[in-house]
Amino acid sequence: MGRNQVKLRRCRISGLIACLAVGLAASPATAAPPRSTEPVSKPAASRAITLAPHITELMFAAGAGDKIVATVSSSDFPVAALGIPRVGDGVNINIEKTLTLHPDIVLAWLPSGAARTVAPTLARLNIPLLYSAPKTLDDIASEILRMGTLFHTEAAARTAANELQKRVDTLRERYSDRPPVSVFIEVGSAPLYTIGSDALMNDALATCGGVNAYAHAEIAAPQISIETVLVKQPQVVLVPVSGARNHAQAVARWKGLGLAAARADRVYGVDADELFRPGPRLVDAVERLCLQIDEARS
Repeated sequence: MGRNQVKLRRCRISGLIACLAVGLAASPATAAPPRSTEPVSKPAASRAITLAPHITELMFAAGAGDKIVATVSSSDFPVAALGIPRVGDGVNINIEKTLTLHPDIVLAWLPSGAARTVAPTLARLNIPLLYSAPKTLDDIASEILRMGTLFHTEAAARTAANELQKRVDTLRERYSDRPPVSVFIEVGSAPLYTIGSDALMNDALATCGGVNAYAHAEIAAPQISIETVLVKQPQVVLVPVSGARNHAQAVARWKGLGLAAARADRVYGVDADELFRPGPRLVDAVERLCLQIDEARS
């Protein structure tokens, strides 16, 4: 099994792994992807292919969802995205099918996986390949505005971006100066992975006054041992779950290991797609996260 296949297999553990193993594990957390500039006077793109689900969500938020002619298998939100043709996944892409759709722009998360595969062909055909990799919550609103500029849906994009930014600002005002709470984010239990030096997730936690227990890790998604978690004794644990049973199993597992946060009912199930995709729904997830972190202060 090749490295890409191994990454994709791991990513199927949860929606979070789909984000992390394909992208963050393939690129240093501090490395920013190429960022093209798009002049306002440039003609609007009208046939876009998105190679990451969060970009699909950004485009819909900007009022440009109808410009997407193809996407990847993990693009499942909003509901309208389910009807968009697929050209591959986060690792592999069907170049022939991509070209038959005559895109005038392709949007990717990082210069790895599917983007790396298709980049040489797009370059030969002078089809722009742009990247969208928000590093802070503020960047999400900025990316919505950027999509509005690219696809000439500025009015809709401005409305959505302003509303989102107000919500982020409100959260920071309310929570960021409260006593810090240590947070451990579980990313699959066998083996045990967590979020490390991922700028966006650490900014999301900081917005709530939370502190990532592994923020100083050298990579964005480190593999760790149970023993180090027990030593750190985080006050809150976040676990990607797919149902009540899955959550109960996680709580029981950490209680059995003697984690104080589990005994205090501070193990929270999260929707991985919402919390770990760098798109508009992350703000929904952070609003809930702030309430959960605040409970640990009581």
